Amino acid sequence: MKISIIGYGRMGQAIEKIAKERGHEIAYINNGEVLDIDAIKATDVALEFTQPTAALSNVKGILSTGTPVISGTTGWLKFKNEADSAAEKNRTGFLYASNFSLGVHLFFVINEKLAALMAPHKEYKPQVHEIHHTGKKDAPSGTAITTAEGIIAAYPELKNWSGEKAPGSLQITDERIDPYCGTHIVTYTSSIDKITLEHHAFSREGFAQGAVLAAEWILGKEGVFTMRDVLGL
Repeated sequence: MKISIIGYGRMGQAIEKIAKERGHEIAYINNGEVLDIDAIKATDVALEFTQPTAALSNVKGILSTGTPVISGTTGWLKFKNEADSAAEKNRTGFLYASNFSLGVHLFFVINEKLAALMAPHKEYKPQVHEIHHTGKKDAPSGTAITTAEGIIAAYPELKNWSGEKAPGSLQITDERIDPYCGTHIVTYTSSIDKITLEHHAFSREGFAQGAVLAAEWILGKEGVFTMRDVLGL
């Protein structure tokens, strides 16, 4: 498989390492330059891990070539419907995930099940906290937002998430500390006890491996997908 890597930061470099270990060829790397459409067309799939301000343009540009895209850039999801439409229009595959770790997706499923169990017990107040390295641009993380959305779906009284304590909102708090690859903590606190669900990433290898697995999976597929499709969750 020939791969384009769009964004050659920490994740892009980790993806390159894992992809080569799995026998794939890195045929094109872009690190913020204008996209080379011909180079992208010559590859089987593109993995896009850039910045929130560049993600939509990158994804739409790649999809216009008919090349499937795996995107892990966070902080741009209010525009994701445009990327979804581009995938459908160009009859190619598009997969976005806030996190590509297998453990995180199991965490998401457990989080949703726990929220459904906890929602009737109003004495317990849910909260989400996340910790990442200081180089992470967006806060809260996309993984924290996905986690929060899984809780909100079980609580009719919660309409959204917020960085502050606010009526009708689930609070997400965040820290930026080096070296952290990603920690996400869900707590349910009452006046007498606390229940905690946590996921701690020890390195970026799990994220990169999941992204490459998604790239292998999406070949030949048309439409919009998530990691749950890849993992059968």
